[in-house]
Amino acid sequence: MSILEVIEYNDQTGVEMCHKIPEDGSGETRMGSQLVVREYQQAVFFRDGKGLDVLGPGRHTLTTQNIPVLARLIGLAFNDHKSPFRTEVVFVNTKVFTDQKWGTKEPVPFRDSDLGYVQLRAFGAFTMRVKDPLLFVNTLVAGRGRFTTADIGNFLRDVIVSRLNDLLGEVLKSIFDLARMYDEIASAAKLRMADDFAKYGIELQDFYINAITPPEEVQKAINERASMGALGDMNRYMQFKTANAMGDAAKNPGAVGESMGAGLGIGLGMAMPQMMAAQMQAAQKAGAGAPAAEPAAAKPSPAERLQKLKALLDQGLITAPEFEAKKKEILADL
Repeated sequence: MSILEVIEYNDQTGVEMCHKIPEDGSGETRMGSQLVVREYQQAVFFRDGKGLDVLGPGRHTLTTQNIPVLARLIGLAFNDHKSPFRTEVVFVNTKVFTDQKWGTKEPVPFRDSDLGYVQLRAFGAFTMRVKDPLLFVNTLVAGRGRFTTADIGNFLRDVIVSRLNDLLGEVLKSIFDLARMYDEIASAAKLRMADDFAKYGIELQDFYINAITPPEEVQKAINERASMGALGDMNRYMQFKTANAMGDAAKNPGAVGESMGAGLGIGLGMAMPQMMAAQMQAAQKAGAGAPAAEPAAAKPSPAERLQKLKALLDQGLITAPEFEAKKKEILADL
C-alpha cells in the first residue's frame, strides 16, 4: 500500500456526517505528510485505535509540534521523521444538516380532558450539526468507514417522539388547544432534547412541529363541536334544519320532492314536540302574574304554518318563489 502523502476528503453527497481515510482499516503515512481540512470539516487523527487530536480547517503538516502526542507514541526509532507509521483520519462534517424529518410510527395515546383517551400522530422537521467531533466518532461512528444522517435518523426520531410524548402529557390539557401551542411546545421540546443530542456530540439547532393530528373520527367530533358552538341554541338549530329541508323539497318537485316531503314530515314530527314545548314555556312565563283574559283562539305554531304552506305548494296553489318568501316571514317570527 502506498504512503499517504496528502490526506483529504470532500463529500459530494451532502449527507455524510463523517468519512474515514482509509475507509477500511488504517493506512501508512509519515511525518511531513499533508493533512487538508476544509472549512466545514474537522479531522480526528487516530493511531492504534486512539484519537490523538482534532485538527480544524487548513493545511496541516504532520510534525511533532502540531501533534506532540504522536511523537511520543512513535518513539525514538523514528527520529529521522521519514519512517512510515500506520494511522487513520476521520473527517467530520460540521455543517448544519437541514430537513431532517421526524414522526410517529404508530399513533400514541393521549388523555384529553374533553374527549378522553385519543390516539395522536405527529410529524415535523429538525436541523442538527456535529459539535464535538471526537465524542461523536467514539460514541456513534466507531470503526465505520462512513456515517450518514440515515445511520442515525431512526434513533434520533425515537428520542424525539419519546420526549414529545412526555411533554404533551405535562403541558397540554386538550387537543382543542393544539393549534395555538405549536411554537410553545416545539421550544420546550428542543430544550428537553438538547442533552439527549449533546451526549453524542451533536447539537440540535432547530426543531419544528408541522402537525399533531387525531384520527379521522376524533377530527369529525371536533368539527361537530365547533359547528354546535357556532349554531348555539339546539331548538333554533332544529328549526333551521327543518326550514332548509322544506326549501330543498320545493326546488325538487315531482317524485324527488314527494320523497323529501315524506322525510320532512317525519322530521317535523320529531322536532314539533320540542318546538311546541319551548313555545308553551315562553307563553307561561309571559302570562305569569297577568290578569285573566278572555281565551283567544290559539295561533298556529311555526311548524304548523310551514306544514300548511308546504301543502299549498304541493297542490300547485302557490309557486316556489311565493313559498320561499312566505317561509322567510314565518322564520322571522321565531
